[in-house]
Amino acid sequence: MEHDYVVVGSGLFGAVFAQQAREAGKSVLVIERRDHVGGNCWSYDCPETGINVHAYGTHIFHCSSDEIWQYVNRFTGLNRYRHRVLTTHRDRVYSMPINLGTVNAFYGVSLRPFEVESFLESKRENITMPRNLEEKAISLIGRDLYEAFVKGYTAKQWGCDPCELPASIINRLPVRVSYEDSYFDDRYQGIPLEGYGRMFERMLEGIPVELGVDFFDDREHWMRHAKKVVYTGPLDRFFDYEHGRLSWRSVRFERTRVDIDDYQGTSVMNYADGDVPYTRIHEPKHLHPERRSRTKGKTVVIREYSHVDDDQPYYPVNFPSDQDKLARYQAQQSEHPNVIFGGRLAQYRYLDMHQVIGAALRAAARELSS
Repeated sequence: MEHDYVVVGSGLFGAVFAQQAREAGKSVLVIERRDHVGGNCWSYDCPETGINVHAYGTHIFHCSSDEIWQYVNRFTGLNRYRHRVLTTHRDRVYSMPINLGTVNAFYGVSLRPFEVESFLESKRENITMPRNLEEKAISLIGRDLYEAFVKGYTAKQWGCDPCELPASIINRLPVRVSYEDSYFDDRYQGIPLEGYGRMFERMLEGIPVELGVDFFDDREHWMRHAKKVVYTGPLDRFFDYEHGRLSWRSVRFERTRVDIDDYQGTSVMNYADGDVPYTRIHEPKHLHPERRSRTKGKTVVIREYSHVDDDQPYYPVNFPSDQDKLARYQAQQSEHPNVIFGGRLAQYRYLDMHQVIGAALRAAARELSS
């Protein structure tokens, strides 16, 4: 065996685990199917504009953990960006999540904070046992707001009628009774000053990384190559889809360079209406206000389309049938004591970046102390 660990995938879980193992004096090799490190978090400087482009959708780092914030700051400085999301519905722009400003603008009223709850109560429908996402949302925010901001977007995002989705997906819809429109309320927030690509490069310094290598092209070779394998790919793929495929949604991005200074005035604009084919438009230059003086007269616009692509899984759908398959796959993990499963794809869970980092740090601590 040539290495203590072969890490399959260089996204956050794989990169953090690899960094921790190397720091503990272990021999580590990272293999990555793509031609770059960083997984879906990867970003790069566009050579034509100097704008740092998030290749797989906007990623904002945020957390309230001192430990995780300090860990990330070992590899990058972060700017002071604060994320605010806007949504276009019928050619009018509203702020998200739903807040006092959204409600007042949508209904053409001037409510004060203490009036919001009773106003929304008058809009809600009395559905005591919601059977699906649509009924749950209507019971929380009423039919008007649901049809404006949830129905069309959800149908595009998940590729089905919201009535086909379980109520658990939307157990709580945040509604703020103030004009506070920051998307996250974590203590720390920002974007790596030099981009995520450079952050991952620093994290993996001194660790051999083989790009363009698919673990499944020669699985037995890599399993023999190390004492343990850290697997961060899709869980169902590892088990050769023995119990069927888990349901995933994927994303396609359409990038355009535009010779104007500012296309939409914000980093992310959601499009709530079902007849608009894309879910969002990203304009990454707004993620780096400290760079704006270097990108005058040029911008990059990225339209995001949700679809199904089995080779590029992004989001777990979690239908009831998926939960049964997931339980079967998880039960089989014990048959592979020399494999550590981690990350969003291997856990079949939607996880924010700080959650993945925390999970990787804990997994490395358990493994390296044993």
